[in-house]
Amino acid sequence: MLKNTAPFADLTLFEHPRLLVFNPRGRDAPQAFPDAAGDPHSSSAGPHAPVNFHAYAACLRGEFLTDLRAVLRRNTPTPAPVLLLLRRDLAGGLNCLRALRSAGHPVAVSFKETGAFQVAAQLAKPGALRLFREIVSEAPGCIAPTPWLADFFRDAGARGVVEFLPTPYPVDDPRWDFSARETDAPSGTLVGTREFATLSRQHLAAVLSASRLGAETGEPVTVINSEGRHGARRLEALGFSLSPGANNLRHYVNGPLPYADYLRLIARHQLVFQLDRSAVPGQVAGDALLCRVPCVGGDGAVEILASPDLAGHNKSPAELAELAAMLLRDVAARHRAIADAQARAAALLSFSAVAPRLADFFRKIAATI
Repeated sequence: MLKNTAPFADLTLFEHPRLLVFNPRGRDAPQAFPDAAGDPHSSSAGPHAPVNFHAYAACLRGEFLTDLRAVLRRNTPTPAPVLLLLRRDLAGGLNCLRALRSAGHPVAVSFKETGAFQVAAQLAKPGALRLFREIVSEAPGCIAPTPWLADFFRDAGARGVVEFLPTPYPVDDPRWDFSARETDAPSGTLVGTREFATLSRQHLAAVLSASRLGAETGEPVTVINSEGRHGARRLEALGFSLSPGANNLRHYVNGPLPYADYLRLIARHQLVFQLDRSAVPGQVAGDALLCRVPCVGGDGAVEILASPDLAGHNKSPAELAELAAMLLRDVAARHRAIADAQARAAALLSFSAVAPRLADFFRKIAATI
């Protein structure tokens, strides 16, 4: 498999306070990222991988915090920049925003869950919508990990700096190269989605399409079951087995898996396939980038930026299945797709690419205080 041997950028060169990502009363443990992405193979690896909103903190060697008092203590020698994540308690979010601004912190807001269906559900009640509009009108900045969310913030009345900043992935850190070794022969397709219940994920359609693809190409298909016995029953009804056998190319793996084990599972496959239409940041495609595996389908920001020719935002399920079949059969085409995705990710999604944009965003906010 192709390897990324580019040196990892020294992010300490950015003369900017380390970013604090603040998830009020969140369940994730507080976590610092003094070594940026860190070493996923080390026993000292943190509780959460440097992906999604944790990646914003990691790329600027900052922290992910859940307690307002802890955030307010990070105001020496100068108040640190803060990304405040909005949850269902929008009244509490507004209070946090005002407290942070009063303490002099350059602060921006974003949603904790940024899929289109998740934002719509969070703002379904009139009171929530009113509070959200009050928040974005007072916030000095708004960060959108998806392009559509930037327009949404502006349309809702945001007055500060609004910018689309994709969640970064440490593709420029050799420690996070999970690609299979040359002696390992990847095979088959991994279905990237997992939730039957979330309709916009189109998980059932993806499982059925991948199953037909496997039957036509003779390549195995793997699905991760994250829905317990109920999910296992549905998969078994579709011909999937917990243990792959010589005569059964369809099998499932019970999740959740530790993140490093999950990446190793991806790397054992020739491609990841999905039909997700949730307008999410794109972790499925980001995970595939770390494994140097093509990702077919999906309309997330990472999919569109890293592999626009394979993304699903302007293609039918049949067209995506044809692309997947071609990549399964054509090793050279698959390697070209990997090389193209890695090059685009290095330029647009790597820690080295996103960190200076993120630092510059908060410099703009700090200049307005």
